[in-house]
Amino acid sequence: MTALSLENVNKSFGTVHVLKDIDLTVEEGEFVVFVGPSGCGKSTLLRVIAGLEDATSGTVRIGGDVVNSVPPAKRGIAMVFQSYALYPHLTVKDNMGLGLRQEGADKSVVEAQVAKASAMLDLDSYLTRRPAELSGGQRQRVAIGRAIVRDPKLFLFDEPLSNLDAALRMNTRVEIANLHRTLSASMIYVTHDQIEAMTLADKIVVLRDGRVEQVGSPMELYNNPANRFVASFLGSPAMNFLDRSVPGLAPGRTIGIRPEYLSLSEDGQIAGTVTHVERLGGDTNLLVRTDQDETLTVRLFGQDPTEVGAQVRLGFDPARAFHFNAAQERVTADAA
Repeated sequence: MTALSLENVNKSFGTVHVLKDIDLTVEEGEFVVFVGPSGCGKSTLLRVIAGLEDATSGTVRIGGDVVNSVPPAKRGIAMVFQSYALYPHLTVKDNMGLGLRQEGADKSVVEAQVAKASAMLDLDSYLTRRPAELSGGQRQRVAIGRAIVRDPKLFLFDEPLSNLDAALRMNTRVEIANLHRTLSASMIYVTHDQIEAMTLADKIVVLRDGRVEQVGSPMELYNNPANRFVASFLGSPAMNFLDRSVPGLAPGRTIGIRPEYLSLSEDGQIAGTVTHVERLGGDTNLLVRTDQDETLTVRLFGQDPTEVGAQVRLGFDPARAFHFNAAQERVTADAA
């Protein structure tokens, strides 16, 4: 069953065209991540799905029903915001059950749903506390619990981890992934963080300037990007690009090489000087200034002893190079 269907959805604010001809399907139980740079339209698209913004044109279906004219509270969705949006005077228990109580649910139903969500998120010992007595990670878990309690058709997450530090982001990311597996629920998650997108998604939707650039699984997009934008956006460190020919490759407009596909090799195709070294323990990243005045990132596994100033040659398997034409679309090596 289809959880969400968008057909030719457009959104304009006055003369500014923010969303442009969006077509998208989210299947039942699928975890879909909208990713893209700031201003690409991902949060606006989420708000159109939620009913917080009206589509200028096009059709929004949730669970097979057209919901363009349906108010947010009647769409069967639950939304988790970056800001938590908790009531400071209410306890954790009351915050989590508020939505159901406002809908007129029986007290026993509210109690049962809150207990279920609390156990799932390990919040039982915090139910009598107020938001000011919680850490940022705990507040976000309460916000997620409030969404679970409503048992929605569709969960919507709008950059929920942006306010958390690095360690909490990772922990909460794992909790959200486990939650998805436990509930088998349909979820849409907005982020500008490509690591979140790669680690959480069943399907990634890459947006740029209000348009969908590519849709696919994380590994499909990583290994087969449709264009230079997608190739550069997914991957950390980012892909290297050379706007020139390289020995061993047919001449082309642009060549892309991921940092992990470069290696130090005495007979490598590219010569350069190491200008910076990042020693990360498990990995070592080298920044190399080539003899053509380009800066490339090399990702080496383990602890490499190379120092700044070293003269190096970089090698790579030509079969792992990406080729892009003048329009920055991905092409085969022969087409390039």
